[in-house]
Amino acid sequence: MDLLPDVWRQELWLPPGVTWGHMERLAHSERPLPQDLLVALPLSLGFVALRFLFERPSGLSSPPMGRCLGVRNRTQARAAPSPEMESFYTQRSRHPTQSEIATLMTLCGKTQRQIETWFRCRRNQDRPCQTKRFGEASWRFCFYLTSFTFGLASLMNAPWFWNLRECWAQYPVQVMERAHYWYYMLELGFYLSLLLRISVDVRRKDFREQVIHHLATITLLSFSYCANYIRIGTLVMLLHDSSDILLESAKMFNYGTGWKSTSDALFVVFAGVFLVTRLIIFPRKIIHTTLVLSMESFEPFAGYYFFNAMLMVLQALHIFWAWLILRMVYKFLKGNLEGDERSDEESQVEEEEGRKGEEDDADQDFCWEKSTLNSKLSMLTSSCVLNNLANHRASLSNKMRKAQ
Repeated sequence: MDLLPDVWRQELWLPPGVTWGHMERLAHSERPLPQDLLVALPLSLGFVALRFLFERPSGLSSPPMGRCLGVRNRTQARAAPSPEMESFYTQRSRHPTQSEIATLMTLCGKTQRQIETWFRCRRNQDRPCQTKRFGEASWRFCFYLTSFTFGLASLMNAPWFWNLRECWAQYPVQVMERAHYWYYMLELGFYLSLLLRISVDVRRKDFREQVIHHLATITLLSFSYCANYIRIGTLVMLLHDSSDILLESAKMFNYGTGWKSTSDALFVVFAGVFLVTRLIIFPRKIIHTTLVLSMESFEPFAGYYFFNAMLMVLQALHIFWAWLILRMVYKFLKGNLEGDERSDEESQVEEEEGRKGEEDDADQDFCWEKSTLNSKLSMLTSSCVLNNLANHRASLSNKMRKAQ
């Protein structure tokens, strides 16, 4: 029971010399309150429900957009029914080892190649379809576009949007505008909904980094709201949404048919905006503001160190994703770009395995046909030799009879 009052000690949340009494000078609706964060919980559930209506096949938004862009699911062969292998696949492993394959060969009476082909085909069945990927990208695109537009409109007349030193003027006794309150609640509710849905969304290569990003964002939004870091927090959200719009739009066109050049152009623009905003503006403006310029208005305290530590975590993730983007740009310039570096884990591997399996099967068929052809040629050659020998012997016997 004594832990809760210790959490809200003013030494943790407020600079030295500032008390909760100073914050109470503001009106109840003009200052952030911790209980306001509870509004994000029903908002996150509302986002989950709205997304369900948005992505469903008979929905009003995602399916029509997909049809306009020509999004189609690939036809995939289904694995032949096999209760033993299906049980192994669902209960033990999707990638059996060599010893497990040997056990399945004895159990099912199949060859090693047949078992490997069955598991490859079964994994392909579980791969997310194009419409599912497009639905996720279009949902994020619509939210980021709406959020960025709303945030930009609410910050255009804010003094700290043009002068970063205004972020710390009279901090933390700063009036919270109602538009910025809703900007915070909508962003927090959205990232909570992404965390609730992360287990059913397309699992990508950077799954762990995505979980860390969502947790860091939720923690950063919640802490910055309670500590009245709202001014700098709105700038962080606006900066992130600016490049996310381009990323999701590039994905949408990539999943469509006949929009390759448009997707490539959007990706190039996204790469430029991402590298500028996340690797230049974010560290040089945002982090420099919170680390250095804030010290002109107050002395360091626990909240100051925690807030900057969270920003450093985001910056580390920015560097990781920038590395992936630069790899894609390199492949794009070489003309070898065939997908998203963050694409789902199975897709690229399974496609390569599928192509390899087809090539192996073709090689086997060619070798079998070649051996059959060689055997036929040998039979034909041997028969021709025997016939020649027989004809030669018959002609010799005829000549001997005539001579006698």
